[in-house]
Amino acid sequence: MAMFLVASLCLAADKPISDDAINDKVRIGLASDIDVKGGGLQVDVKDGVVTLTGTVDSSVAKDKATHIAKKVKGVKKVVNNIEVKKHG
Repeated sequence: MAMFLVASLCLAADKPISDDAINDKVRIGLASDIDVKGGGLQVDVKDGVVTLTGTVDSSVAKDKATHIAKKVKGVKKVVNNIEVKKHG
């Protein structure tokens, strides 16, 4: 049984991650971050390239969104088109 589990994990590690799976993981990461609060952001993934759009309250949140997306396995590149809201 243990050998089967180890073999399954090794095979799973070789499979490429789908764009849908990347999208889900990036959205979860953004939504769960206290600074980014990613609910209002759009995430598009094509061939492992993540494009982020929408607005956030600060440049810190914008930069953190890029960092969160880059940490997701399977992401090749992040294009950050997020705009920072102008206050006033």
